[in-house]
Amino acid sequence: MNGFERRAQQIKEKIRSAALEMLRESGPGKLRIADLSKRAGVSQVTLYNYFGSKEGLVRDVFKSYMDRASDRFEAYISEGHTLREQIEYILRLEKESYNEFPPGLIKDMLAEDEELAAYIETMYREKAIPWTVRIIEEGKAAGEISERVSADHVLAFIQLYMNQYPTLLEMAERSEDKDDFLEGMVHMFFYGICGREP
Repeated sequence: MNGFERRAQQIKEKIRSAALEMLRESGPGKLRIADLSKRAGVSQVTLYNYFGSKEGLVRDVFKSYMDRASDRFEAYISEGHTLREQIEYILRLEKESYNEFPPGLIKDMLAEDEELAAYIETMYREKAIPWTVRIIEEGKAAGEISERVSADHVLAFIQLYMNQYPTLLEMAERSEDKDDFLEGMVHMFFYGICGREP
């Protein structure tokens, strides 16, 4: 990467960071390019040159975050960790993502952007499913997952979660402690209703 490309990347990251702050504060519907350019310290022309439109910027912010999280997770599961360590790592990533992208914000973003919703579906199909199958097979080989549990069982369970994702987000928003509610749902997904950890 030459000096010009490095500078361009730094400016993009500065814009993404400011956009993420503003998205968390007021959601995508109230994000204004004029306000964002002031916060990021760049011209509106620069924003449009790099991202094309407000929608393109919001999409880029979310996809950049998800791509980085995906790369981190892929690197982590390639290091030979136990099933328990992998699950703890997933729980930590989930908590981070809820802090960066609160459930209501994700719901608003997906409702307003079909391309973003399609991106999430592609990530699920091309990355989440293969990772899940790998984790299950490695867990079974190590005796950490019951032989009675197949990859198809877990994938069906994940699909049930995804089908009810908007409802779960609404329930989280109405709960007394949104983070605790979401963490509990993820914990229950991995450890079951009895809460027994491997």
